[in-house]
Amino acid sequence: MKLEIWQAFVLGTILSWGMYVPVLHEGQRRLGDGKPSAGSVRAFLCVGLAYFITAVVIPVILLLANMAGGEKLDFSRNGVFDTPAFSFALFGGIAGAAGALGIILAIKNGGNPLYIAPLVFAGAPIVNAVISLRWHPPEGASDPKMLPGWIMFGAGILLAAIGAGLVLYSKGYIDQKSREAKMKRATPAVAQASPTLPQSR
Repeated sequence: MKLEIWQAFVLGTILSWGMYVPVLHEGQRRLGDGKPSAGSVRAFLCVGLAYFITAVVIPVILLLANMAGGEKLDFSRNGVFDTPAFSFALFGGIAGAAGALGIILAIKNGGNPLYIAPLVFAGAPIVNAVISLRWHPPEGASDPKMLPGWIMFGAGILLAAIGAGLVLYSKGYIDQKSREAKMKRATPAVAQASPTLPQSR
């Protein structure tokens, strides 16, 4: 199967967002001297700077240099500012930034990147599918010939939901075993530090 350009960009996004939470957590941890909760707001400020460079500076350069496939730096339609189009695009950006803030606050309040990312990236596609089906249904979506495709699509969404549930279920088990291992590791040290009491005869 030939890799199409849009698929290459999807792969790039998967790699980028896959690194996003662990890298962000490490940044928060280092800014907070080992405590992610102590460096979370400064880390989010860094995210904002990255958004500015990536989503403002670079697009403006591309538009002004006529390197955006013919797009111009213009938000009007028929000479009138296109408020609905601008608003939807702006809300999309706000949703993205709010998601980043949600991840920051999840880490700040004790969330582990091991669980945060799978939950987010299993849940978000379900929301995306519902909204996209409402706004952008495929042509002939109700055609009976589409049924096998819809069954596969529904199975995929169901598996994503099951995956999120399994991640939540596994968290409790892994956390419990981790606490037990930590206690077991600490027990010999405590026993070694405790003074030996003389036995009574």
